[in-house]
Amino acid sequence: MTVISARTALLEGGWAKDVRVEFDESGTIISVRTGQQSEGHRTGILLPAPANAHSHAFQRAMAGLTERRGPDPSDSFWTWRRLMFRFLDRLTPDHVEGIAAFVQMEMLEAGYSANVEFHYLHHQPGGATYDKLSEMSDRIVAAAAQTGIGLTLLPVHYEFGGCDGRPLGPGQIRFGNDFECFAKLHRQAQHTMRYLPSDCRLGVAPHSLRAVAARDLQAASELAGDGPIHMHLSEQQAEVDEVMAVHGARPVSFFLDQCDAGPKWCLIHCIQMDADEAARLAHTGAVAGICPVTEASLGDGVFNATAWLGAGGALAIGSDSNIRISLTEELRALEYSQRLRDRSRAALAMPDVSTGRRLFDAINRGGALASGRDNASISEGRLADLVAIDDGHIDLAGRTGDTLLDSYIFAGDDSLVTDVWSAGRHMVREGQHIAREAIVGRYRAIMQELGDAL
Repeated sequence: MTVISARTALLEGGWAKDVRVEFDESGTIISVRTGQQSEGHRTGILLPAPANAHSHAFQRAMAGLTERRGPDPSDSFWTWRRLMFRFLDRLTPDHVEGIAAFVQMEMLEAGYSANVEFHYLHHQPGGATYDKLSEMSDRIVAAAAQTGIGLTLLPVHYEFGGCDGRPLGPGQIRFGNDFECFAKLHRQAQHTMRYLPSDCRLGVAPHSLRAVAARDLQAASELAGDGPIHMHLSEQQAEVDEVMAVHGARPVSFFLDQCDAGPKWCLIHCIQMDADEAARLAHTGAVAGICPVTEASLGDGVFNATAWLGAGGALAIGSDSNIRISLTEELRALEYSQRLRDRSRAALAMPDVSTGRRLFDAINRGGALASGRDNASISEGRLADLVAIDDGHIDLAGRTGDTLLDSYIFAGDDSLVTDVWSAGRHMVREGQHIAREAIVGRYRAIMQELGDAL
């Protein structure tokens, strides 16, 4: 058994003082008591640690390399994607494992407990398969074994180059499988996942309405079983136009007409929804997976979080392209985008709930659904996914209750994180991952190899 004592903790029922949390060897919380004497590992502020609900690990190695405009004056997501295709043709399985470990380490140090990896880089340059179909997925698993993060692996089905069923282009060929081949890859990945702790999960991800046949959406859901199922949806206006042209409906409406959506579904981005689509999707209980830093970087647009949360929609947060891995920055970017759009203040606050508290509660609940982890709160029976914050930090001086979260998110940053547990695994201590030196050394060597890739 492991015991943590916190001077202050955010529990399922609210803030409490002198909290004792005990969890067993499986990482399941077996006792939460308040008003207790300090023992075990002592912390300042203890919070539930959310899942990072959307990541493409390999793109971390591109951060900072796509900030120049090309000859096209309308530089956009689509020009960025061409650069990404050029970059990924250089990546080997060893590269992917080392980059993924670095990404997962950064997530843990930022206060995330889990990594939902939307993994679509499956094959060799040119499209030939590796000797084992799941070779690249296995490397994500190997990275998680090193970092101790709670992994939810989502192998991605990616078959077509557009809604009209056109073949994949040269840059996409490493992603491509027909559904039969993809199902075999998924089965192999399921076998490899057995080497990780029991809290880790396997789901499935049909990439987008552009990349899979509508008939395969239900088959993908069945393949996922009780695991989560994720899909990019309604991210770009060009996607809206293409789905309208081929299917005669907007993306969210078409998706809802094809699928029995529910809480195991997480739809990524959903920026181009209209009001009717948002209300219909929110009503299903599906999660909107929002990635504000990446969406700003790519110029995608602004997710309408005020309307979504107002309709009772579930919300999760992700780092997507991993240009920056920062929990506090993602939450600030989400709130500030609403303020800029509406010229308002405290856009996501409610009369009795502060901005930081509403955001933090939302991403813990939504992240638990999106990752398939029972970690939404610090309470008995749930996973010990925990993040400790330095209550002696100057940005928190004199703060109590929800203003602790507001100050942490809007005045502080991830440097306030002192410790992180993922299903009870104590992976971050005194602000650093316990294997930081080895992980960073390997990543540095990889970056030197890839230095001229763009």
